Amino acid sequence: MKIDHVTLLVSSLDHSMPYYEHLLPLVGFSKKKDHVWTDGDGFFFQFLQAKPDTRPYERYGAGMNHLGFSASTPEQVHAIREAMGKAGFEIPAIQNLGGAIALFMKDPDGIRFEVTYYPPGMAVVD
Repeated sequence: MKIDHVTLLVSSLDHSMPYYEHLLPLVGFSKKKDHVWTDGDGFFFQFLQAKPDTRPYERYGAGMNHLGFSASTPEQVHAIREAMGKAGFEIPAIQNLGGAIALFMKDPDGIRFEVTYYPPGMAVVD
């Protein structure tokens, strides 16, 4: 079996979808229909509106910590940072992780995304 989708609940579809409409094409996804994006290989992101009075995302609370994407080149990491910044989103500096370079971003609700280039021979997760 493989993971076929991730559903992200956002506090406001109107507020969050512009972020994802910029980010997802940069990491290889295309829009299938409103609030559903695919990688074309059987994996989907679905976005739904969170219910009122629910708790927001907490960085070190139980649950998902972040979603990670692997870039094919260091230049791709830099290009994603530049494109998201040009679109008006706050983007932190790229970090050097002992040879890998990583960009850590947050959506409007604080959900974290990582885009990392791993040099050949470097493990993605140790």
